[in-house]
Amino acid sequence: MASKNFPDRAQYVIIGGGIVGCSVAYHLAKMGHTDVVLLEQGQLSCGTTWHAAGLVGQLRSQPAMTNLIRYSTELYAQLEAETGLATGWNECGSVTVARSDDRMTMLLRTAAAARAQGVDVDVITASEAQDKWPVMQVDDVKGGLWMPGDGKANPTDLTQSLAKGARMNGAKIIEGVTVTDILTKDGAVTGVVTDHGTIEADVVVNCGGQWARKLGQMCGVNVPLHSAEHMYIVTERIEGVNPDLPVLRDPDGYIYFKEETGGLVMGGFEPEAKPWAMDGIPDKFFFQLLPDDWDQFEILLENALIRVPQMADTGVRKFYNGPESFTPDNNYLLGEAPELKNFFVGAGFNSMGIASAGGAGRALAEWIVEGGPTSDLFAVDIRRFANFNNNPTWLHDRVKETLGLHYAMPWPNRELDTARPFRRSALFDRLKAKNAVFGSKMGWERANFFAAEGQDPVIEYSFGRQNWHDNVAQEHKATREDVAVFDQSSFAKLLVQGRDACEQLNQICAANVDVEIGDTVYTGVLNERGGYESDLTVLRLKAQEFMLITGSAQAVHDADWIRKNFDENAHVFLTDVTAAWSVLAVMGPRSRDVLKTLTKADLSNEAFPFATSQEIDLGYATVIANRMTYVGELGWELLVPVEFTAGVYDDLMAAGAEFGIRDAGYYALEGLRLEKGFRAWSRELTPDISPLQAGLSFAVDFDKPGGFIGKDALLAAKADPDHMKTRIIQLVLEDSAPQLWGGEAVLCDGEEIGEVRSAAYGHTLGASVALCQLDATEKVTADFIRSHTFEIDLAGIRFAAKAHLRSPYDPKSERPKANG
Repeated sequence: MASKNFPDRAQYVIIGGGIVGCSVAYHLAKMGHTDVVLLEQGQLSCGTTWHAAGLVGQLRSQPAMTNLIRYSTELYAQLEAETGLATGWNECGSVTVARSDDRMTMLLRTAAAARAQGVDVDVITASEAQDKWPVMQVDDVKGGLWMPGDGKANPTDLTQSLAKGARMNGAKIIEGVTVTDILTKDGAVTGVVTDHGTIEADVVVNCGGQWARKLGQMCGVNVPLHSAEHMYIVTERIEGVNPDLPVLRDPDGYIYFKEETGGLVMGGFEPEAKPWAMDGIPDKFFFQLLPDDWDQFEILLENALIRVPQMADTGVRKFYNGPESFTPDNNYLLGEAPELKNFFVGAGFNSMGIASAGGAGRALAEWIVEGGPTSDLFAVDIRRFANFNNNPTWLHDRVKETLGLHYAMPWPNRELDTARPFRRSALFDRLKAKNAVFGSKMGWERANFFAAEGQDPVIEYSFGRQNWHDNVAQEHKATREDVAVFDQSSFAKLLVQGRDACEQLNQICAANVDVEIGDTVYTGVLNERGGYESDLTVLRLKAQEFMLITGSAQAVHDADWIRKNFDENAHVFLTDVTAAWSVLAVMGPRSRDVLKTLTKADLSNEAFPFATSQEIDLGYATVIANRMTYVGELGWELLVPVEFTAGVYDDLMAAGAEFGIRDAGYYALEGLRLEKGFRAWSRELTPDISPLQAGLSFAVDFDKPGGFIGKDALLAAKADPDHMKTRIIQLVLEDSAPQLWGGEAVLCDGEEIGEVRSAAYGHTLGASVALCQLDATEKVTADFIRSHTFEIDLAGIRFAAKAHLRSPYDPKSERPKANG
């Protein structure tokens, strides 16, 4: 029975009164959506928020994430004036120090990325770092970074201030209410059941922090996060510590410091974390801490005493051990759940909730109101995970590692080690026996490269060339000159069938997919703004049956996007068939020779043109052969039923021996595709980039009947002279020695103009190759490129680069269409 004055209906119900839930309520109300009810089971901020350290560091590896935190700092700076409640916001800046040459290289790379993203940053010496933070010793410090725009806040005060701002604009906040069930009907959320009564709702937002996973389970939604213990201490007063002391980060020691009442808060992220509450989070865990664990904290304390020797003679005022939720990849979870319409999630903030809450709350509010994200949020999109990522045993083992990644060295191509192997292709054991070194994508074990006989099959990380450079050169050479086989079984495959399949897909795809049976179409899938939601290949298998092949990480995201954009009355069905089919890419000028020895099918240009697919015999197996390439050579992607995969692979290797066939991995694939300038989704192609800016207008059909999602925005962009100031271009370094990895700053005539989105060594071109996003002050045209000089900032050193709108390797793309 409902309590007196307890609402029985609301447009928006938010579960959870931590800083993120209050931020969502604040932003919905500020946007004029006043029918908002926020429910908190205890008191505001009583879960994780109250014991957060309150650090706000602006810079993140993705520009889109940096923009969210930059907005947070702007919001926190003016919130007190708006609400009259203090937030404790202090733009005191931050110092990050390096103890090793590798860490200093990383900080120099960070500085370049910060400048490219418009974040104020200075590279400083050890003595300059000490000037800004006099309490530390710097004998072992190589240098550091100073970021004046960083700061700190009081998490509880900030939460109360956001809550007051929400109330001032019409939102209702009710404490002491526990949600016991979530109601659904016909695949959509309809309300919540609480211990005070039931509330009908159009939209429910799960900001339940550590309880978010359990709330998701109430309605069949996967929220993959796990709690771990997170510890810090507060010291007694220390001479020289004042309220304006910057935040200090010493990532080589896994530690951070900030001032608090004349003493120091010292905490960190130990390399191996301690997961908590395997049997579920206790319901009434409000304003509570876990027992002190000095053994777990020891590695942090040892490093703190190195940095601040005075701490040895300073008392500890308080030991905080508060659990926080962490996700499998250290990024938070945001967005509408693919399993349930109108059910949104904002959780799993991995000790970054205070910094991220302002921007994440606004982004989620906009997503709710607009029906989709208003910027590139894939790094935190809940649809980057699948149901298997919510396995509690897997989560427990993975979270032990991800907490420690906060201050671990962010090596290029860094792979996670725990909870693996996870998903394995049919060839995993065969490739492992051939010295494959595996990486992981969407849980799939994928061969990155193949170690030579006698070589340890491991990745030796560095910021320069890594130990696999020469191995990949050989794989690269084989693909360009002979033939190579890539196991690309992790590709997501979506089968679209039904009476209206063609018409519905044609509305969703920018290219025309109403083609002959057997034709293959490369297309973008766009949002209403004309930006990329995905890019994929469409195989028309029958009149109303299509196979969509998309990226490994995109299965849940793309399936959700496509389903949501089907007309609800249409006769059309989408099925994820990824696990049923392997993909073996046979690529290189001798690929036709190899396949001819195994099939009766005619593989000539006349009988089997480029961008077509056929069902063919291959040894004993029957496969779908798709004549496409991601490496810029003659080749076929073979879609093989999983049960035939091992036999097909063995036949290919036996038949290909005389043609120099060899295995190749994803590191080679990346270099090959970048030499050709082929774009990749979530790298060059994002929700904020259009096909015009990406140089992919050829994959858009403006004239097809019925139009497509994003067409109006693209037509407007064509007429907008400013649209092409942003563009994706290819850069090739003029010096053959440096190794680019992505994230570096791009300079035009000495001024930052953009950043490297993807990079690898181009062994055919003999230098590092990059695809870059330029944001210029004028239209980026061939004339613009010819009339300016370009450089790439690699850890503070600038290297000249040649710019291209069309790849210098086989610019007319004649090689993939070779006859024989």
